[in-house]
Amino acid sequence: MHDTLPLLLATDFPALRRARPTTLQVNLGYRCNQSCLHCHVNAGPKRTERLDDAQVELVPRVLAARGLATLDLTGGAPELHPRFRRLVAAARALGVRVIDRCNLTILSEPGQEGLADFLAAQGVEVVASLPCYLEDNVDAQRGKGVYARSIAGLKRLNALGYGRPDSGLTLNLVYNPGGAHLPPGQAGLEAAYKRELAERHGIAFNHLLTLTNMPILRFGSTLLSKGGFADYMNLLKAGHNPANLDGVMCRELVSVDWRGRLYDCDFNQMLGLAMNGPASLADLLRADLEGAAIRVADHCYGCTAGQGSSCGGALDEPGRAA
Repeated sequence: MHDTLPLLLATDFPALRRARPTTLQVNLGYRCNQSCLHCHVNAGPKRTERLDDAQVELVPRVLAARGLATLDLTGGAPELHPRFRRLVAAARALGVRVIDRCNLTILSEPGQEGLADFLAAQGVEVVASLPCYLEDNVDAQRGKGVYARSIAGLKRLNALGYGRPDSGLTLNLVYNPGGAHLPPGQAGLEAAYKRELAERHGIAFNHLLTLTNMPILRFGSTLLSKGGFADYMNLLKAGHNPANLDGVMCRELVSVDWRGRLYDCDFNQMLGLAMNGPASLADLLRADLEGAAIRVADHCYGCTAGQGSSCGGALDEPGRAA
């Protein structure tokens, strides 16, 4: 795999500083039941890295000590971690909002038959990957049969109340472009998703989040191998919108890798660009991050180009907050 980090370090991206953290985003491990082309984590079925038990036990302590409002669980497929459910329950007992970044096909994996019911019982917010509402496009990006299993997963979540009015169970979908281009407008694409999924499958959801593909790991390597890396970086830089700087996720989010190490965002984590200052999850029990400098490199343009991109979707979408 081609390493894009040496091409990203020299940067003129604007300096950023942290606000008070509100979200702890924990990568529980790189094991996943899928291997997607755009995956910036390079996750897959053969990956074995995962957060150890001692670090898992630290997470609720950090949430309580720092007064954090949100626990954002990611991977790989975070649900494949053997202590996923225990961690979710511990965070919810603290009154913390929990987000599960779910690929939908995990809901039909052997051994995960009760997962959807558990998520609903705990009131977990599901953020589910679905790169298109058309079968051919999804299967081309994520593998044959993924679309059908994803639709089945969405129907299961809907049956439990997810995405339904007044249920209190939030179901958001995630769109990633299938190639080296920026996402279209979030509001317009959301309307198309809602119309098509309702008409084709009777599926409902709350919001669509559009995410820009990052020029790192699997996607970055593909760009390099096809000679498109420079053009893609030019696209991101040409689309830079300074209005998005105040809303980038690194200002209020702390990213934790499977070893318990700290980063300013999930993308820096994948590049090995450790946070300035505190180094480990245990350090967060006493560390104050507000005002600290954020590590930036050229990939940061992926978060500010066009309408912007964050874990919560678009940053500068007219008519609706991301």
